[in-house]
Amino acid sequence: MNNCRLAFLGWPEIVAILAVVLLLFGAKKLPELAKGLGKGINEFKKASRDVQDEIERAVEEPPPAPRTPPPSQTAANQSQTQPDSSAQS
Repeated sequence: MNNCRLAFLGWPEIVAILAVVLLLFGAKKLPELAKGLGKGINEFKKASRDVQDEIERAVEEPPPAPRTPPPSQTAANQSQTQPDSSAQS
């Protein structure tokens, strides 16, 4: 038996699912349910599009230049890390 065919729904299954949904929610709630589902799908598509655009923008931007400390801080750090020659005597 082909396992891939088990994943697909045929017409009888779709009709049965629609009948159960109709019984659970009623005819009056179905338009509201469909409208909410449509809005949710649109919001999801918009969010995924925004994320994809942000990724594309980040790829197109050049990487930031490495930051170098100002010269005054570099000299101060070097004097702190060098051992004091008078302390060795």
